Amino acid sequence: MADYIVQSAVKEELSDMNVSADFYDALDEEVAELLNRAAQRAEDNDRKTVQARDL
Repeated sequence: MADYIVQSAVKEELSDMNVSADFYDALDEEVAELLNRAAQRAEDNDRKTVQARDL
């Protein structure tokens, strides 16, 4: 699996919270799914360019 998120950026954003190790894997999976859905939507609309509206 590719790493889509940067752990240090997540830690910085959630600086007031503790972050468990398994959170990063789950977040990475969510991002991967979001990217796949956006790419599929672009493809369904006969585009090769993924745009903000595909989210």
